[in-house]
Amino acid sequence: MKLSQLLAGMELLKSNVDMDIEITSVVYDSRKVTPGSLFVAISGFATDGNKYIPMALEKGASAIVTAQPQPESVPYIQVASDRLALAQLGDNFYNHPGKAMKLVGITGTNGKTSSTLLLKHVLEQVLGAKVGLIGTMENMIGDLVIPTERTTPESFELQGLLAQMRDAGCTYAIMEVSSHAIALDRVAGLHYAVGAFTNLTEDHLDFHKTMEDYCKTKAELFRRCDYAVANRDDAWFAQMTDNALCPVLTTSAKEKVGLYAEDLQLLADGIAFTAVCGEQKTKVNLPIPGKFTVYNALTVLGCAMQLGISLEDAANALRNAKGVKGRVEVVPTPGKAYTVLIDYAHTPDGLENVLSSVKGYCQGRLIAVFGCGGDRDPIKRPIMGKIGVDIADYAVITSDNPRTEDPEKIIQDILKGVNPAKNNYKVIENRVKAIHHAMDIGQKNDIIVLAGKGHETYQEICGVKHHLDEREVVAAYLKEKNG
Repeated sequence: MKLSQLLAGMELLKSNVDMDIEITSVVYDSRKVTPGSLFVAISGFATDGNKYIPMALEKGASAIVTAQPQPESVPYIQVASDRLALAQLGDNFYNHPGKAMKLVGITGTNGKTSSTLLLKHVLEQVLGAKVGLIGTMENMIGDLVIPTERTTPESFELQGLLAQMRDAGCTYAIMEVSSHAIALDRVAGLHYAVGAFTNLTEDHLDFHKTMEDYCKTKAELFRRCDYAVANRDDAWFAQMTDNALCPVLTTSAKEKVGLYAEDLQLLADGIAFTAVCGEQKTKVNLPIPGKFTVYNALTVLGCAMQLGISLEDAANALRNAKGVKGRVEVVPTPGKAYTVLIDYAHTPDGLENVLSSVKGYCQGRLIAVFGCGGDRDPIKRPIMGKIGVDIADYAVITSDNPRTEDPEKIIQDILKGVNPAKNNYKVIENRVKAIHHAMDIGQKNDIIVLAGKGHETYQEICGVKHHLDEREVVAAYLKEKNG
């Protein structure tokens, strides 16, 4: 592809490169440069891509895209924003794949993964559509699963993934849109048929610093879509929707406005309610327990309606939806009278939601096993400590993904929120041993919630990922105990 085609529509501050040269690839990792590459120097948080310009040129890069001025001896194109440029280059390189499908973007602190997977199910069931999905747990092209490491891929990979979906015949693509993705221009240039907001609670303040900035960033989604769906019951609803540039369908489990739920039933094996929107009214049943499932269902129903699907058809499709891996997932415990649940809850709101929901139908004791991740917002650690110990009948405070931090230090931060007078908790740093302890003390009708890991099958310690699938941990310990 000619350089001029790659740069089409982009604002260039300066260039000393022949626009007719052929570009073989676009890369932002100098290790992947090959002769003919266009190297985009990204000013990252850990390192500055501009440091690697000499290496990229040595390896045969034809030109450099950068936000920093360069010596005239360097063939470069200067842009105002290197991250925005990478997104635009990806859009051009893959021939605008986002325009070939209807895009749905769902943002919020909690509920994104469940909502995207449930909406995919609805679109497939009702429309018979081939649907792409981009999310925390996995990326999917129809039934094909592609592993992922971040909620929203870097912009160039995202455009490549959308191109794969387009070429495979997908007519819809559903995305979890993180605040990082918006702030770092990973989704720049994409326009959504529908954007949805689930909720906003304390998370990522290591990056955004304040909840106001966190909210403002997420609210940008509603300036990039044709229609929106927003949870009216969330405290940040007004700030999320005040500057929306599209019609907003509100959802609620408390007020009779927009699309709302009434006759709510929270059951041990799922939820049931009546969904009402104007003249449309239908029963909703979903085999995933917890009040948060009601909100996720409303988000999904709202998105479906904004895409032209009737409320009744969408609700009927949800009846045979399956639970989401790592979201209130029941782990087999043959021969035991207690229940083990795995949930991804890793924020204060997420932990409170899952523990409160389970507490509502638990006939025995609620035992919570939880920790907090390292290299992330430390402010939430004592908050989660208080929530876990206050709601659970017994809590085991342990390690999550300490990453590069000292696990013991993280646990000490968690304990700052725990009342020292409480005697219903135990600290066991080793997560496997913590799970074993919870199983050892489990009694008839108890429910053990393993919170934080969810779908993840690893634990990151000292920057190294070690295999850890909590389903396997439970199964192996039961086998050991049973001889």
